[in-house]
Amino acid sequence: MGTLFHITIYQPIYNLLVFVYNIVPDFGIAIIIITIFIKFLLIPLSRKQIESQKKMQELQPKIKELQAKYKNDKEKQSRAMVELYKESKSNPFSGCLPMIIQLIFLIAIYRVLFNISEAGLIINPIDLYSFIPNPGQINKMFLGMVDLSSALNFSSLALSSLPHIILVLLAAGSQFIQTKMLMAKQINNTNKKNEDDFAQIMSKQMLFLGPILTLFIGIKFPAGLALYWLISTVFMIVQQKQMEKGETLEITK
Repeated sequence: MGTLFHITIYQPIYNLLVFVYNIVPDFGIAIIIITIFIKFLLIPLSRKQIESQKKMQELQPKIKELQAKYKNDKEKQSRAMVELYKESKSNPFSGCLPMIIQLIFLIAIYRVLFNISEAGLIINPIDLYSFIPNPGQINKMFLGMVDLSSALNFSSLALSSLPHIILVLLAAGSQFIQTKMLMAKQINNTNKKNEDDFAQIMSKQMLFLGPILTLFIGIKFPAGLALYWLISTVFMIVQQKQMEKGETLEITK
């Protein structure tokens, strides 16, 4: 499985990143281009995942009604749930496969950036295709301001660390916005007595757990990963906005 992942996903991303860097000799710009390219490839999957999440959020009030109605009879509750999913033509697991595939790509690009950083930004010729020129030592600076190979070191912070700090904060902030957009409907569906169920409590916690995790990654790992996370999240925000506009246009027709 590891060999298959390496050959079919890791190596192509590794070589594509080096190929772009050879054309645009700024590692940060190369990361941005590759991130956008991968996100475009995954648009059908991410669209399906977002649609599935929204559909499940819209069904939450009916799901709660069934849970309350059959709270003492789990068998009837399960049958009623299945019937509800059939009527609404939805599947609670339909968003899992797109999420898994996107996670695989996330792991791959994480490994690519991490391995390049760990190697001192020297390209590994073993992973390089024969037709891709080896640039050797990669310039670690993004726009001459952020060292993409290093993590934040709070014991030696200086004015030069400010662009790196801003990058990490932007990544965490964009993650908060995207999570809030995904969960807006579910949060708004809180009942009048504010007696949140477990799912709603978890949703509210995710509004902060996601950005905190992003902040942790941005601080502990090389800045190249924070840059990838930022661009990837901004892409998802734009995509979701476009989907919402499309839904609005369909409603007004």
